[in-house]
Amino acid sequence: MRALVKHPDEVGLHLEDVPVPEPGPDDVLVEVHTTGICGTDLHIYEWDDWARDTVPAPMTVGHEFSGHIAALGSNVPGFEIGELVSAEGHMVCGHCRNCLAGRRHLCHQPRGLGVDIPGAFADYLVVPKGNVWRHLEGLDPEIASLFDPFGNAVHTALKFPVFGEDVLITGAGPIGLMATAVVRHAGARKVVVTDVNHFRLELAERMGATRAVDPTQSDLGAVQEELGMLEGFDVALEMSGSPAAMRDILSNTIHGANIALLGLPSDPYPIDWSVVIFNMLTIKGIYGREMYDTWYKMNVLIQDGLDISPVITHRFAAEDFEDAFTALRSAESGKVILRWRT
Repeated sequence: MRALVKHPDEVGLHLEDVPVPEPGPDDVLVEVHTTGICGTDLHIYEWDDWARDTVPAPMTVGHEFSGHIAALGSNVPGFEIGELVSAEGHMVCGHCRNCLAGRRHLCHQPRGLGVDIPGAFADYLVVPKGNVWRHLEGLDPEIASLFDPFGNAVHTALKFPVFGEDVLITGAGPIGLMATAVVRHAGARKVVVTDVNHFRLELAERMGATRAVDPTQSDLGAVQEELGMLEGFDVALEMSGSPAAMRDILSNTIHGANIALLGLPSDPYPIDWSVVIFNMLTIKGIYGREMYDTWYKMNVLIQDGLDISPVITHRFAAEDFEDAFTALRSAESGKVILRWRT
């Protein structure tokens, strides 16, 4: 089968012919249909310090995918050949305190699909049965392939109540864009999205933003006045990892605001903790998806008509992966996907 393999000590990936993996008794073999390229995959492609320290190359990479069940292990009930599935990409230990308490998203030592173990950029993929997610009947495989990053967006966007609230989202990458659609669908009053990338700001408006703002060119205080906001944003979602974005949040939220942090900074940075204390702000770090409550919420949102398809801006055949990574690095892209089946 075809697979995109990361080799050590070099930039890039190789499309190679490798053996089809054999599912064990508790595994599911999936024929991959569509995969999404994530920022994590770009780090691996470029083989930066984090990737060199983390990925056991050579290895097939990729973790965002949809596909159809091709084979079932002997100890896998409840699934049928041909069903459209994705999978939770964090493989948990099952025996730490949080796993035993049902808080698997807080596992002490999770392993990442396509990061620690062979991934989804291939014609076939083996996944443990406990990680497989059956999709709604009739769901577009392209949308199904987004459930990993969509889950990050849903987990972040719904961590705090947003109905009737004014929400600030800093960072209009694909996850920030999907979070924009989620909070709008969940009843937020005003949704303001900030980014310095004007292509993505236009996408944010398509995803439901009340205003999409370049904070280097527009003052958020003035934006609040224009929107009739009196005291600041009630909820903030930090999706960029930018120190400047965090400063904007601290300067533009109400006393007692709720702040969810998903964006990973490239380096540690200071913040003014006196603002956090005097304004009694609640800050919550977000990582991945809650297993499997977030997945259930994604299904409900899709069933209720939420459309996240505008976030997909580029589609490539798997063999054109180099063009796909070029598109991802450009200033004019949202979500970039690879098609492994027509």
